[in-house]
Amino acid sequence: MSVSPALRAEGLTLRLGGRIVVDSVSLRLHAGEWVAIVGPNGAGKSSLLAMLAGLREPERGAIHVEGCALQGLHARDRAQRLAWLSQTVDVEGDISVEDVVRLGRLPRQGLFGAPDADDEQAVRAALIETETLGLAGRRLRDLSGGERQRVLLARALAVGAPVLLLDEPTAHLDPPHQRALWRGLLQRARQGTAVAAVMHDLTLALAADRVLVMSAGRLCADGAPHEPALHAALVEVFDGAISVAAVQQPGGPRWVALPAL
Repeated sequence: MSVSPALRAEGLTLRLGGRIVVDSVSLRLHAGEWVAIVGPNGAGKSSLLAMLAGLREPERGAIHVEGCALQGLHARDRAQRLAWLSQTVDVEGDISVEDVVRLGRLPRQGLFGAPDADDEQAVRAALIETETLGLAGRRLRDLSGGERQRVLLARALAVGAPVLLLDEPTAHLDPPHQRALWRGLLQRARQGTAVAAVMHDLTLALAADRVLVMSAGRLCADGAPHEPALHAALVEVFDGAISVAAVQQPGGPRWVALPAL
């Protein structure tokens, strides 16, 4: 018996400023799977992710989350099912890190609800996972770019949504925290979350379970990191500027993207 995807999108099309930026894209996100979305600048990756999160209305097409039409969901219900991390900092002001992460629990509490033990546990777990527990009492405005990114990721994780959508989550992160992010996303997926992340770092993207390749608004490849067809699509959309090679590891080969100098 087939299992319904956590998120299903059919024929998504988006036009901005008179130009089609996402063109008839269909995809599936499954529980327990981490999917990376890659492509050159202007490929439509962030616009696609914004539609999947319900932040942009498609000109055509439909999105279903856990079998329910996204457009028909109440805002609070949608926020419980979809957690989102944008490229830009959307929280400013004199607010503590812990309170920023607590914002992720609002869909569970309601606007006037009080946090309970489950909420506080989720907040603490997200702070630990993103290595920001030591920053909990500091103000967001006083943090570095990388620290802010980890705090905003913690807010998204605190939601506890079955679908996690991340736009460039490794932005501003140094290699140790990129590694921690990769391990955290993998663990979330193995616990049953459907994870989709727009990735700039192709080598990190090739560590995902599945890679979606976009170019000029279209989805031109969808495959596992080891598949030759995926490698060929990556080389093509990046105009031959990269190659894909295997690096032998104790647990098996890892695929990396190398600049074709």
